[in-house]
Amino acid sequence: MKNALFGGVNAAVLTPMRADLSVDLDRMAAHCRWLLAHGCNGLGVLGTTGEAASLGISERTAVVEGLVARGIPAAKMMPGTGTPALTDTVELTRAAERAGCRGALLLPPFYYKNPSDDGLFAYFSEVVQRVGGEIALYLYNFPQQSAVPFGVALVERLLRAYPGKFRGIKDSSGSYENGLSYVEAFAKDGFEVYAGDDTLLKPLLEKGAAGCITAASNVNCSVGARVYAGWNTPDGEAAHAVLAGTRKAVISVPLISGLKALVARNTGDPAWETIRPPHLKLTAAQKTALFDAFDATGIDLPKAA
Repeated sequence: MKNALFGGVNAAVLTPMRADLSVDLDRMAAHCRWLLAHGCNGLGVLGTTGEAASLGISERTAVVEGLVARGIPAAKMMPGTGTPALTDTVELTRAAERAGCRGALLLPPFYYKNPSDDGLFAYFSEVVQRVGGEIALYLYNFPQQSAVPFGVALVERLLRAYPGKFRGIKDSSGSYENGLSYVEAFAKDGFEVYAGDDTLLKPLLEKGAAGCITAASNVNCSVGARVYAGWNTPDGEAAHAVLAGTRKAVISVPLISGLKALVARNTGDPAWETIRPPHLKLTAAQKTALFDAFDATGIDLPKAA
């Protein structure tokens, strides 16, 4: 897809923690630089993988501002700003735009279950009107986690009511058919569809998707970049097989803990394994199984400086 703001490979960036469980912005900035140097076109900070739901509103604002202060280009970041509270969502989205971010990723209000499309439309209408500005809004479809899916009818209604404001969607449903439904309905008009599952990057690119925003891109972004660049070539096909293998490996254990363990190994920095409860570090047995499965894919993981 041409002219996509975040077209290509985007990592759902991990959030490193200090021993006292505060955010380690220096480590995070270093990791962001590594990602951008090794295949990432953009950075999905403060998403599910980034433990955003475990961070307070002031902490989340400080992450975006702190990364910009450390030289991470705001234009490369798509912060997660969706919360169950309308006012918090507005505050975070405004803060993202003030920092220079071009887009923000919004979960639906996920505490109250089974909201109607009318209720969701009313919520996002308030967000649009209160945020104002020029920042593009991206919807985050992750029904396994939020229990609130974005149906095609709701997306169409938002696009009609607020043309140009809702720029795309991250689909973490894990369903090719669901991602394809967004592509077929809206991609022709420039709506950017991003796969949230690495195994769906190539199949959805073939249909007109814009790229991916994935957790595993924290460690496999160099392979994802090969898929994105050559999705219709033999090299892209070979890279897709490796990409799918790494995805299978990282979801064989608790995802965030496993990715942190892989980054810790790659950097030689065990502090990367620190994680906020209720998440826990992997056990030694889990790490061994993860590392064996990940290495068996044949991935050539660039070393961190």
